[in-house]
Amino acid sequence: MLSRLRSIRLLEPLAHRDYALLTTGATVSLLGDGFFFIALAWQVYEISNVPTALSVVGVAWTLPLVLFILLGGVFTDRYDRRRLLISADLVRAVAIGLIGILSVAGVLELWHIMALIAFVGMGDAFFNPASTAIVPDLLPEQLLPQANSIQGLIRPLMMRLIGPAIGGFLVAAVGPGPAFVVDGLSFLASAAAVWAIAARPPAVDRPRPGIGDTLAEVREGFAFVRANPWVWATLLAAMMSLLVFYGPMEVLLPYLVKNKLGLGPEALGTIFAVSGVGSIMAALLIGQTGLPRLRVTAMYAAWTLGVALFAVYGVMTELWMPLAAGFVTAALFQLGQIIWNTMLQQLVPRELLGRVSSFDWLMSTGLVPVSFALTGPVSAVFGPGPTMVGAGLIGAVLMGALLFVPGVRDPERGEREVEVPEVLVVDPHGIGAP
Repeated sequence: MLSRLRSIRLLEPLAHRDYALLTTGATVSLLGDGFFFIALAWQVYEISNVPTALSVVGVAWTLPLVLFILLGGVFTDRYDRRRLLISADLVRAVAIGLIGILSVAGVLELWHIMALIAFVGMGDAFFNPASTAIVPDLLPEQLLPQANSIQGLIRPLMMRLIGPAIGGFLVAAVGPGPAFVVDGLSFLASAAAVWAIAARPPAVDRPRPGIGDTLAEVREGFAFVRANPWVWATLLAAMMSLLVFYGPMEVLLPYLVKNKLGLGPEALGTIFAVSGVGSIMAALLIGQTGLPRLRVTAMYAAWTLGVALFAVYGVMTELWMPLAAGFVTAALFQLGQIIWNTMLQQLVPRELLGRVSSFDWLMSTGLVPVSFALTGPVSAVFGPGPTMVGAGLIGAVLMGALLFVPGVRDPERGEREVEVPEVLVVDPHGIGAP
């Protein structure tokens, strides 16, 4: 039996202790997040049953992420990535735990959620670049595709399948408050697992950084992004398509399940769970067979079709329709995300990975607060269903168009064909030398 397990390529990274600890922490935290997303949507709509309510909460959550993400990338490349992950987990544990306590006490109001969820977004701004950049510090490069497949397996398994399935029934039985508390505790477990990681960054003799140094480090990351079309065009495609579909997806899907289909939180949890199955199956397949040869083309095709399928949510009349659409969409998104994360970790210089990852998060989420802010007014004019249909179709066009920018498919021609600007010759202090 042990020899059979060792023959499963997907599991090879877990033989490395530090990566196994990181994965354990992520597993628990993502399970809590599965509770959180169901609880948040139902809690907000219990307070105010209009799409605008969840829209403003989404803005309060994502705006701090956008504002602090570049600083999070600089800190990721400058300081111990473990400490950043732990600090971000603790901040989010406190914020979400307080939401849960206020909910259980029966005194939670919309402004409480908006104020506390802003700290969640701030924690995300520092956690997300560090979580991407730390993986190559813990594993040999040849295991990165399998590692990203594991992350692609765990995330939907916990956050879309098990978490929402249990969380939906928990919210239906006892209300959203206990689900928030569970998520807060899960961040504490994640922080403990990351604290146990033994890997430490090498000591670097560097002067105390100032504002000018921080801006210089940001410019280094931007120079790499600008010099490589496969990076900037993909980020632009994500930014424009997310502007169109992200707000409608997060705000209107729960609203349509509750008000159009007439179903409860357990139905929303089931939709998330089935989409999680699609993600898991895609991750298992890629982890065992490897990435497709034409990886950039496959990534764009998967994301474009996945966004287009969001239109199904706008015309659904029976539960099986969002279940089918969610399954296929999640599988396609998973394929694209594993390809993208692996390209970043393999093709971006290690000393720049945190900053480039922060630009990834900035451009991918930079217009998400705008998307949330527009969803309520637009759906009030056109209706929730037509808004969702338009979001899927327009978003797909915006995503697919950027594939045809010259240079986007360069990584398909060679593993190391990237442009490293001259400014990115890094000196011992981590500041670019011209």
